[in-house]
Amino acid sequence: MKKLIREFRQHSFLLYYLTARDFKIKYRRSFLGVAWSVLNPLFMMIVVSVVFSYIFRFNIQHFQVYLILGQTLFNFLSESTNSALSSITGSAALIKKVYMPKYIFPLEKVLFAFVNYAISLVAVGCVMAYYRIPLTWNLVFVPVILLLFFCFCLGLGLFLAAVTVFFRDVMHLYTVVLTAWTYLTPIFYPADILSARLKPVILCNPLYHFINNFRCAVLWGSTPNGLSMLACFVSAAGMLAIGAWVFHRKQDRFILFI
Repeated sequence: MKKLIREFRQHSFLLYYLTARDFKIKYRRSFLGVAWSVLNPLFMMIVVSVVFSYIFRFNIQHFQVYLILGQTLFNFLSESTNSALSSITGSAALIKKVYMPKYIFPLEKVLFAFVNYAISLVAVGCVMAYYRIPLTWNLVFVPVILLLFFCFCLGLGLFLAAVTVFFRDVMHLYTVVLTAWTYLTPIFYPADILSARLKPVILCNPLYHFINNFRCAVLWGSTPNGLSMLACFVSAAGMLAIGAWVFHRKQDRFILFI
C-alpha cells in the first residue's frame, strides 16, 4: 500500500495533464465550450420530459427534476466507463514508450467524466430553482452517495479496461449492456409501474439504489433508506475491489496485447 501511495504521488501530475488534455480535445473548436456540459442535460431533459409527460403520461411530481437527476447520474456512469474501457488500448503508444502506473489511464477517464458531471450539476440546480424544490439537511448525504458512485464507476472502469485489452469484443458488447441497463433502471419512469416479477431484478440493480438515494436526498428531501445505502456501499466496495484485483493481475501482460 505504501508503494502504491508513493507511486501515485510521483505520477499524480499525469492526472492533471491528461484531464486537461481531454478537456481541450473535447471542447476544441467549440464556440460554447464547457457550457455544453450544462446545456446537454438541459436539452435532453426537455426532449425526454416532453415525450414522457405528454405521450406516455407518467404522472410523477416534478418529473423534470426527477428525470434530470437520474439522467445526469447515468450519463456519468456511461461516459466514465465507456472512456475507461478503451483507456489502455487507446494509450498503447505512450505505454510502450514510458513507464507509468497503468491504472492512471482509466482513473483519469473516470475523473474527467466526474468533472463533467460536476459541471452538469449547474443544470440540475437551475431546474430545481425553476420548480422551487426546497433544499433540506438531507443534502449532506449527496457527497457520500457521489463518492460511492465514483468508486463504483472506477471499479467497473478498471475491470472493463483490463478485459478489453484481451477481448476487443467487449467494446461492442458493452454498448448493448448499457442500453439494457438504461431500461432496467427507473430513470424516466417510476419504479412502481413494474410488475412483481421485475421488482427483484430492479432491487439487484446497483444503479437503482444510487439514483433512488440521490433523489431522496435532493428531490424528496427525505433520508435515504439505510438498507439501500448499504447496498450502495457494498456495490461500490465490491466493484472497486474486483476491478482493482483484475486490473492488477493482468496489467503486466497488457504490453503483449496492445
